[in-house]
Amino acid sequence: MSQLATKSATAHSITEKSLPFISDSYINRYQQEYKDDFVDKWDEIIDWRRRQESEGSFFIKALHNYGVKRVLDVATGTGFHSIQLLNAGFDVVSVDGSANMLTKAYKNAKQYGAQIKTAQADWRWLSRIIHEKFDAIICLGNSFTHLFTEIDQKKSLTEFYYCLKNNGILIIDQRNYDAILDAGFRVTHEHYYCGKSVTIQPVYIDEHLIRFCYAFSDGSQHHLNLNPLRSCKMMELLSGAGFKDQKTYGDFKETFHCYEPDFLINIVKK
Repeated sequence: MSQLATKSATAHSITEKSLPFISDSYINRYQQEYKDDFVDKWDEIIDWRRRQESEGSFFIKALHNYGVKRVLDVATGTGFHSIQLLNAGFDVVSVDGSANMLTKAYKNAKQYGAQIKTAQADWRWLSRIIHEKFDAIICLGNSFTHLFTEIDQKKSLTEFYYCLKNNGILIIDQRNYDAILDAGFRVTHEHYYCGKSVTIQPVYIDEHLIRFCYAFSDGSQHHLNLNPLRSCKMMELLSGAGFKDQKTYGDFKETFHCYEPDFLINIVKK
């Protein structure tokens, strides 16, 4: 594992105590939800082969279109996109808030013949761990909606902005929460969570919280609590952080009906 993987993210705990107006529940909840047994099953949810067939070279082409060489994957999870990009020739650093996820990503990288560089970090203090500048940051897998307070959201986007080179890009996605809140939940298993042996259903929905249940074929269940950010709120946050030239795609398509896609992908520029 690279030297980056040995760095500790403990510095943020001191700052959180001295700045109590910034919520510390985000990282605690995240680490509690992604325990070993859930992380071990995460690739069953994704189904790497079907996921690759679905998205094709969308992200690789998007990064090439902006002349990107160095990428910071701030929500690497079990490493799917980091490994895809490494094998496509990009220089990638992979970050996650969960040590369990990073361990799984490292094992997956070895399996797929990639040399992954990892670092554990809380997004709100990202620049304390990551001291380099990147051509692009990717924040995928609906990860940003783990943040529940506007202070945490703004702080994280400010850190993303800081870690980008001038004219660098941020690619950030989320579930289509407008569709879920207005028209009801549906999942197609066609684009993001492609594993057909897993049932994903919300067990609670309101404008401020969606609690998802992940039910596996062995009878086990795990839950995630997520913030249903509407697309207009995401646009407001990105603009407020200084990002510009926003392009939005629905399930990898540039033209789509607002309630049609499962996921929305935003590409913005520093």
